[in-house]
Amino acid sequence: MESLVSIFLNSVFVGNILFAYFLGMCSFLAVSKNLKTATGLGLAVVFVLFITTPVNWFIYHFLLAPGALAWAGLPDVDLHFLKLILFIAVIAGIVQIVEMVIDRYSQALYNALGVFLPLITVNCAVLGASLFMVERRYTLGESIVYGLGSGVGWALAIISMATIQQKLRYADVPEGLQGFGISIITTGLRAMTFMLFSGITL
Repeated sequence: MESLVSIFLNSVFVGNILFAYFLGMCSFLAVSKNLKTATGLGLAVVFVLFITTPVNWFIYHFLLAPGALAWAGLPDVDLHFLKLILFIAVIAGIVQIVEMVIDRYSQALYNALGVFLPLITVNCAVLGASLFMVERRYTLGESIVYGLGSGVGWALAIISMATIQQKLRYADVPEGLQGFGISIITTGLRAMTFMLFSGITL
């Protein structure tokens, strides 16, 4: 249990997939100007990561990993070179389901997210979580916790950025830093503050 808690907290704070690895920056910077939209996209990313990470774990361990097809009588078959393609296909399918659900139950949020909702498919944070899961050899339980933590960390990053953006509208930002410049500086400072959690041990 302590290991799962540690994985979750690390993926939310110290190993935040956006602040530590800068994955998913494109949609983060584009959507974080509006709090409601940022919250909707953040929750959508949490859901997609929570589902796709364990699904990709099953695909990798029962189809792609070396010796994974022993159950089918093909122990020497190694399909791990297909993991990138299949992981992306799974992510695309899950995102399509999320898009249809949001379109059905929240038309306003669907219109607000616009093109950025389908872009979750190519959000490198979502793919990165599945690749990190394989690289770190997580178990199924650890993969589920890591996927959830990565999603929560990304959502926390974009929602907090949206709140800061609202405050910055009333700030006296130098002309040369207005817009993209102050957003990058703010992101860097917040990345450093998240690193402060590295001193906490469970």
